[in-house]
Amino acid sequence: MSGGHMEEISDGIYAFVQPDGSWMINNTGFVVGRSGVVAIDACATERRTRAALAAIAGLTDAPVRTLVNTHHHPDHTAGNGLFPTATIVAHEQARPEMRVLGLPANDGIWSDVDYGDLELALPQLTFTDRITLWADELRCEVIHPGRTAHTTNDVVVWIPDRSVLFAGDLLFNGGTPFALSGSVRGTIAVLEEFVAPLGARRIVPGHGPVCGPEVIAEVVAYLRFVLDVAAEGQAAGLSPLDLARQTDLGRFASWTDAERIVGNLHRAYAEDTGGAVDFHAALRAMVAYNGGRPLRCRA
Repeated sequence: MSGGHMEEISDGIYAFVQPDGSWMINNTGFVVGRSGVVAIDACATERRTRAALAAIAGLTDAPVRTLVNTHHHPDHTAGNGLFPTATIVAHEQARPEMRVLGLPANDGIWSDVDYGDLELALPQLTFTDRITLWADELRCEVIHPGRTAHTTNDVVVWIPDRSVLFAGDLLFNGGTPFALSGSVRGTIAVLEEFVAPLGARRIVPGHGPVCGPEVIAEVVAYLRFVLDVAAEGQAAGLSPLDLARQTDLGRFASWTDAERIVGNLHRAYAEDTGGAVDFHAALRAMVAYNGGRPLRCRA
């Protein structure tokens, strides 16, 4: 799988886009100032993170002074330790979640990946609601939406003067959204009540091509589909896996990582019953949905 490419979103604002945006292949971003760089997210592997750093070095000699983690998942944080000059910034819940999850490893759920030489590097600066970072005179607002969505600790980087939003995994473009670590209903609420009203014209999703606000409605439509399917499955007494196997994904079938329907149904069931999610059981069920094969990962 080829590496990523740099796209200038606005003057001095870049997205490092990594096709095809499937498992562990995320986007990162950079705001380049004269005195330093604000980076948004690392990558899952040493190779991919070093490619992103090389892309920055091709633009500026200024150091990366700040690295924002949009949430704790390792595709966005495993490469943190390769940013030695940066203060790592994240929501306060991201730090304990990262410590518990640790670095990614080959465990049979995903196809084997060469993650390289990585070191767990936790955020040094955490916050609860919002903080403001500055790239010279450009204001970058780092905001937690106030409730669980993709995870407990999602943050966006909103640059109002340029109408640019780095959305993290609140948004996938062309890939199946994934709410196993968070909330299906919470993600819908955050997208409709927080992300959409920002009015961003250019959005860098956590995975997939740079887009406009039209992607918000697409992700919401999928998540509402999940809730509808879950309600029918629970009424019929079906397990999330059995329900997923008989569900026609329709127009969402072409999105990458279709097996996420199983994990999303596990989360939707738990939301309806008030129970807990068995993450390992949900992941194993996704593998079963995939015919018993590890989930495709080309990171």
